[in-house]
Amino acid sequence: MKNRSASEVAMEPLAITTRLGIARLSVVGSGTPTVFWHSLFVDARMWDRLLPLLPSGRSFWLVEAPSDRVGDIGDCAEVASEVVERIRRTLGVDSVDWVGNAWGGHVGMHIAATRPDLVRSLVAISAPTDPIGAGLRWKIRALLPIYRLIGPRGPINATIEETVFTDASRAHDPYAVDVLRSALRALGRSRVIASIRTAALNRTDLTWAARRLRCPTVFVVTDDRGEWSPERAQEVAAEMSAVDVVTITGARIIPALEQPEALASALTEFWSRAAVAGR
Repeated sequence: MKNRSASEVAMEPLAITTRLGIARLSVVGSGTPTVFWHSLFVDARMWDRLLPLLPSGRSFWLVEAPSDRVGDIGDCAEVASEVVERIRRTLGVDSVDWVGNAWGGHVGMHIAATRPDLVRSLVAISAPTDPIGAGLRWKIRALLPIYRLIGPRGPINATIEETVFTDASRAHDPYAVDVLRSALRALGRSRVIASIRTAALNRTDLTWAARRLRCPTVFVVTDDRGEWSPERAQEVAAEMSAVDVVTITGARIIPALEQPEALASALTEFWSRAAVAGR
């Protein structure tokens, strides 16, 4: 296909109707198309600190994931395929680089495993391949009716923030906390609950997908997310090909907000290595 930079195409945000609702897609910059799919509980604002730190020569396609109906990671991968196909048609490219945080990382693993023609490289940030544990699953199921009743208030709000951010961020980073709170308010209770069911409760074991990955891949893990430790990521990586594991310190689930400089450095280095390897 003939490549066209993002600056040569319409820059208006796109709305793509999918089985899970409307996926919204906006683009920043021009160059190599790179798709960003956000984490659970937040929206594309989670990337705002990171994007200015990344190298030029890339167009950043920011997905606002649909959450009008409940699905699973496979359904989300279908949405991702539609998003990438739209980018392919718009730019005339064959594939994209994928960056996903937690939910977005899981979607990226699934689409890269099942549609390898669409994904040139994969960055999976804070994205455990294991399903959530029984204890956490029980806790989430118990909290959902309360969330439906009162929304993100009081102890519910505190529980979500504690899940997402380190103690230091909650105490000293009001911007990061506001990104989370604003996204929860904007989504509304029913869509938050639908996204929790889709991205967390309905998430199954993705080890099979990790083992099928053939594109250059990096697992970005943090030092403060217990169920996806650097050690566990290394265990999974040992059964894969063409994968690196990078650890970001001082972050829990969203290093793009908590440690953007360290994450930008990891992405820049990974993309440079992938380019040298010829992808």
